[in-house]
Amino acid sequence: MFNLQNLPTKRSTDSKRRTLFGACLTHSLHDGYTDQLYALLPAWQAQFGLSYTGLAVVRALYYGTMGGLQVPANRATSWLKPRSALALSTFVAALGFVAMALPTGFAGLCVGLVVAGAGSSVQHPRASDLVTHTYGSESRGALGIYNFAGDLGKATLPAIVAVLLPVLPWRTVVGLMGLLGILVASSLLVLLPTDTRVTSIQYEIERKRESRGGFGVLLSIGVLDTATRMGYLLFLPFLIRARGGSSATVGLGLALVFVGGAFGKATCGWVGQRVGVVWSVVATEIATAAFIVVTCFTPITAMLVFLPFLGMVLNGTSSVLYGTVAELAPTGNTGRAFALFYTGVIGSGGLAPIAYGAIADHSSRMIGILASAGTALIIVPLILSLRRVFSSSGGVE
Repeated sequence: MFNLQNLPTKRSTDSKRRTLFGACLTHSLHDGYTDQLYALLPAWQAQFGLSYTGLAVVRALYYGTMGGLQVPANRATSWLKPRSALALSTFVAALGFVAMALPTGFAGLCVGLVVAGAGSSVQHPRASDLVTHTYGSESRGALGIYNFAGDLGKATLPAIVAVLLPVLPWRTVVGLMGLLGILVASSLLVLLPTDTRVTSIQYEIERKRESRGGFGVLLSIGVLDTATRMGYLLFLPFLIRARGGSSATVGLGLALVFVGGAFGKATCGWVGQRVGVVWSVVATEIATAAFIVVTCFTPITAMLVFLPFLGMVLNGTSSVLYGTVAELAPTGNTGRAFALFYTGVIGSGGLAPIAYGAIADHSSRMIGILASAGTALIIVPLILSLRRVFSSSGGVE
């Protein structure tokens, strides 16, 4: 017999899947936008005669704008529904790439990068908040999938740009990326449900968050976790070279880390939801430090075998942490909490390599690598200090 009671459940499930797919599509595009800049830097150097410092400054126009506007952009779009905010911000980012493609010289390139960075600043806090509200107590696993989608974009768009640049002018390639963004922005208006109201169960989760505390410690953990990852990746190519690896071996090693990292992002959020936040982070950070040390003292072949496993724990912790942001958000304001968290980790990603590079310059490369491993271990007592916060609020340790 036809059961009308099944209809709301099915409709709710379909809506959740559409929401997650739309958030993943947005994350994939915007993270791809960020990393494809690396493929474009040589073309810009040839076109405008930029030094390496100049290239770093040009990249910082996008990266710095995106990172620095996380909190104000989230506040500025708070009056919009998530569907409208994500579509509008994606459209703005796409317009930035269209502006770069116009023959307006170096100034036009710089303006386009700032506009694209401003558009991309909205995606992380609003999409993460949307996934959290949609999935409620199951959001940790959903956020792991969302983070995995970002890695897919990082792998796909830079590769597409690299393939197109030898056969097309760079302005044409950038214009195509802008058109892709406009297409994605339009599709979000169809994919994302118009009704994104929070269920009564989720309201109860929000109520519990208000008195939970511990967000500052979580933010510190996120900053240190990102610092560990970026610090090690800074030295990895040189570590492979020191073992006699070629340029192809360096590329293989990085690919193995990134593939393992994508798998770790997809699975560690799910593991954290079942095993518990505290012990998941303890395990991944200790494993990260151990694998980093192992890669410092093993032959090149054994090192390559270990790299995917290092990638899993090196990147996987982030999914556990992102899933915990909503649970520890001050006064239950998840959108602002995600904006603050992403500001911290993006800033760490930009500054940490400079700090570890300075350590290596004043000592040795090995000391710089071991410093990144030590940073992972600093996280262990910090996450253990949150056990009381989770247990007192009925959370999963």
